[in-house]
Amino acid sequence: MSSTRRIAVLGAGSWGTTFSKVVADAGSEVVLWARRDELARTIQTRRENPDYLPGLRLPDALQATSDAREALSGAEFVVIAVPSQTLRDNLIPWVAHLPREATFVSLMKGIELGTAKRMSEVIAEVAHVPAQQVAVVSGPNLAHEIAQEQPSATVVACSDHDRAVEVQKACQTAYLRPYTNIDVVGCELGGAIKNVIALAVGIAGGMGFGDNTRASLITRGLAETARLGVALGAEPGTFAGLAGLGDLVATCSSPLSRNRTFGERLGKGQTLAQVLDETRQIAEGVKSCRSVLDLGHRAGVDMPITSAVVRICHEGASAESIVRAMMARQAKAE
Repeated sequence: MSSTRRIAVLGAGSWGTTFSKVVADAGSEVVLWARRDELARTIQTRRENPDYLPGLRLPDALQATSDAREALSGAEFVVIAVPSQTLRDNLIPWVAHLPREATFVSLMKGIELGTAKRMSEVIAEVAHVPAQQVAVVSGPNLAHEIAQEQPSATVVACSDHDRAVEVQKACQTAYLRPYTNIDVVGCELGGAIKNVIALAVGIAGGMGFGDNTRASLITRGLAETARLGVALGAEPGTFAGLAGLGDLVATCSSPLSRNRTFGERLGKGQTLAQVLDETRQIAEGVKSCRSVLDLGHRAGVDMPITSAVVRICHEGASAESIVRAMMARQAKAE
């Protein structure tokens, strides 16, 4: 891989900053775009992102700016790491500056509200690029652990295998091992729906339930994800891999998971408004659960756990009543 490859990373949150470090460590020149000029200047001068990764020194090959045009200039890869529900609004003013031949890489895990589109679909639509020009990165990717260089693996999915391989080369380090996949649909759905299942696991934990409940939710959540994925054309095997089971287990088990910890607060009786008031970082599953359920309805797929999370988060239902209703569902074969 050429050390002169230029990569733009749009979004200086935990995962955007961490991925910037990864590709810089792998040998590329990286420009990280931050929405706030103050944060960009701090990253540039102090080699640290104190808002999201305090105390972690960032590589010298990583530069920062709040000017999207500057970040995008000459970029071979455009990596996007903004909150999923803001993707479209962020992309629109960037379109004029996007390098037309670049590979676009989505780090986002969500389904767009209203359209029920996956993030790669939104990128292709707004940026006016073919689907095979868009790759996605998914898997058990808790940003803080990767930033600390703990051994991890991830999946680079793109319908253009050669393009996936190029992204793979750009993010392979001594601490991150990327695999390729051509099943973009399966990888994106696994990444989006695991946030919803993690909310359910957190709610159950907040209510005082233990390992049996968590294991049951993870297993049935994986079945729910795979049912929808197969209905939408995904490969069943994807859900047994890093972007399916791997990501689901990490997000449902780790105290670093924003979705799980957000769910725990709901399970302890806090309202959605109270948790949002006290939580700085976004739990993607809170917004995406409605669009995931919408996608299920459109595909004719039953999604009881997702439906339960929507009712608790957005329809005012109590966690206790939802648990009773789910346990009273008609018995059936696994």
